[in-house]
Amino acid sequence: MPLDRNPERFIRAHLLDTRPYRYVSPLETLSEDTGISAGDIIKLDGNENPYGCTPRVKEALFSCRYYHLYPDSEQRELRRALQEYVGVPANRLLVGAGSDELIDLVLRLFVDPGDRIINCVPTFGMYSFSAEVCGGKVVEVPRDENFEVDVSEVTAAIMDKDAKLVFLASPNNPSGNTTPERDVLRLLDTGVVVVLDEAYCEFSGETMVSLAKSYENLIILRTFSKWAGLAGLRVGYGIFPSQIMPHLMRIKTPYTVSIAAQIAAIESLRDMAYMRRTIQTIIAERQRLFTRLCGIKGLKPYPSKSNFLLCYVAGHRAPEFHGELLRRGISVRYFDTPRLRDCLRISVGKPEHTDALIAALEGIC
Repeated sequence: MPLDRNPERFIRAHLLDTRPYRYVSPLETLSEDTGISAGDIIKLDGNENPYGCTPRVKEALFSCRYYHLYPDSEQRELRRALQEYVGVPANRLLVGAGSDELIDLVLRLFVDPGDRIINCVPTFGMYSFSAEVCGGKVVEVPRDENFEVDVSEVTAAIMDKDAKLVFLASPNNPSGNTTPERDVLRLLDTGVVVVLDEAYCEFSGETMVSLAKSYENLIILRTFSKWAGLAGLRVGYGIFPSQIMPHLMRIKTPYTVSIAAQIAAIESLRDMAYMRRTIQTIIAERQRLFTRLCGIKGLKPYPSKSNFLLCYVAGHRAPEFHGELLRRGISVRYFDTPRLRDCLRISVGKPEHTDALIAALEGIC
């Protein structure tokens, strides 16, 4: 018999049909696809900070002389700075290459093949993607018509499916609404590990860090990608129960958080006065964008406590609007899933971005 040299036969079976994560395209790709210069594209699809990072970050990155050396794999200086910012001891903080790495770490730590996690959909796609890559089974519990978490259904699913983890984003992506503390407490009281993703908490002004001091089954994730304008440098962090920190440190790949990312995060925390002004500017523009969208017939934006708005488009025209906007050099996010098929997610940009978007939408309508 001929020797079978095809390596595909050794791939883990559950990965053969794993759906890839649908990431947003970079400016260069958008430019190539549309024929529009990258500098003329209005990018409102990734929930990025349109104002970028504090000038101190650029100065510090330019001044660094140690890019030829490996970074501190334990991110000690950054964790000390985060201790002051978050109010949690540094020995309970872990930094990763974006919160995506921390999501993956949590799942690798807790989930055996076949174990179940609860996902409150629609929500951030990385929870289900990473769980499936790890061999976990995702149990989806739909949110209600206002995108609120159905706590009774989630609790029932935890017990019925013997789930290990529940993922909650607050504010939720893509709907922008927060989860009340009473709902989080009900889920914590089930004993399951609750992973609360606070990626956008700087825009909502709401956090449940205080609960982490009392509940050993609560994990809180944060990121510098949104509020600090560091999406391209990939740096996030988590607040973890002290009992599992040694286990996380043992399985974490070294050097994933670059010297540049650590410098940028530290300088962002040192210049919070600047960053808070930027955050308030985005919050104010979020309200203006909401008001302007409400004035266009056939569009219905949902209230948001984040740096984006989910907008319902009547007449099943969301894909058409998405394509027409892209042809005009404006990129927004479209999710081709049953619950979001008639919606667009629009990041909050600068005032001139809002004006261009509204003019384009009025033209399309």
